[in-house]
Amino acid sequence: MTVNDRKIVNAWCLYDWANSAFATTIMAAVLPLYFRQIAALNADGSMHPMALSLWGYTSAVAMFFVAVLSLILGPLADSRATKKRYLSMFMGLGAVATAALTFTGTGDWPWVAGLFILGSIGFAGSEVFYDALLPHIAPPGQVDRISTRAYALGYVGGGILLILNLAMIMIFPETVLADGTTVPLWAMRLSFLSVGLWWFLFSLPLLRQVPEPTVPHSGELGPGLLIAFRRLRATFGDIKKYRQLFLFILAFWFYNDGVSTIIKMATFFGSTIGIGTLDLVGALVLTQIIGVPASFGFGRLAGRIGAKRGILIGIAVYTLIAASGYFISKPLHFWLLAGTVGLVQGGTQALSRSLFAAMVPREKSAEFFGFYNISGKFAGVLGPVVFATVGQFTQSSRLAVVSLLVFFIVGGLLLLKVNVDEGRAHATP
Repeated sequence: MTVNDRKIVNAWCLYDWANSAFATTIMAAVLPLYFRQIAALNADGSMHPMALSLWGYTSAVAMFFVAVLSLILGPLADSRATKKRYLSMFMGLGAVATAALTFTGTGDWPWVAGLFILGSIGFAGSEVFYDALLPHIAPPGQVDRISTRAYALGYVGGGILLILNLAMIMIFPETVLADGTTVPLWAMRLSFLSVGLWWFLFSLPLLRQVPEPTVPHSGELGPGLLIAFRRLRATFGDIKKYRQLFLFILAFWFYNDGVSTIIKMATFFGSTIGIGTLDLVGALVLTQIIGVPASFGFGRLAGRIGAKRGILIGIAVYTLIAASGYFISKPLHFWLLAGTVGLVQGGTQALSRSLFAAMVPREKSAEFFGFYNISGKFAGVLGPVVFATVGQFTQSSRLAVVSLLVFFIVGGLLLLKVNVDEGRAHATP
């Protein structure tokens, strides 16, 4: 690998450092607590009776819009050399929406929900085009290593900012609410601003140094949106030719839905059973710290036993995590489960991305990665809906967590059926 190649790979990996701040502070740690403790409060200081379900349904709506946009934009990026353009547009939308959360307050749950939806669209939409660049910048045989390295950097970047935001929560004076409770209102608001700025600034190296992959002229005429729909229809026809790839997508659909729902609902769940803000946010910092060496470890593990087996190990651990969630009653329990998540979260997601990339035809990378992300995002609607619905009708956040078991069990069984060697052979011209 030349010096220039290393610069390109480093710049590409740094985007995980940039956008992981949204995943940690916004999706996982601070915003769910802000939604429950501040945004979902009524005028008299009482909490909205459906706060848990509202957060779950908000996450589901966000994923639905993301999936629909990805459905259109993946094929469009393949038809034109626009991967970086769309990445920058979605990144900008996400960063601005996140920073705007700073100006919300008590009872503003509709505004918080709307801005979170926009931020999620920016986060997931940019990842479609970010992932689609991977086959173009990775030297042969190094996809697994570069993918897991990027996830490890994401843990470092997201973890560093989360630690800084946790420090603000500990140091800044708390605000007394109408019901007499105290919350770190201004520290939470400033954490939203910090994420928006962090995301934007650390995205610049990719936008400046990673070249836009060339796109062979397809001969297609007409507006870009029309071309996108034409190519999307062709993708559904093509995907039937890649049986193992399609089977992997189905498996990913289920187990990734369980993973993403746990990430989004963990602190909200912990708050409902009485665990304090510092313990909840601190435990997620532990997840980030453990996730750095664990992501590299998963990369090495994939080199020995294969990416598929590595993912299956991650799914097995997540199954135990979901089952154990029912029995959490003390802060120590939450810390232990958060540490366990750190062992498998980044590695499972990184190996999923690299295994898919190994079975994707390079000339259709954005189109197929769009389908990959769409599968996860449309399925990502289902997980929060199941969580919120079970919580709403049973009035038990514990049963809501246990309901996620089905996603890991079905996903693992489908992944067992994937023949990786056949999928790789089919993707090679």
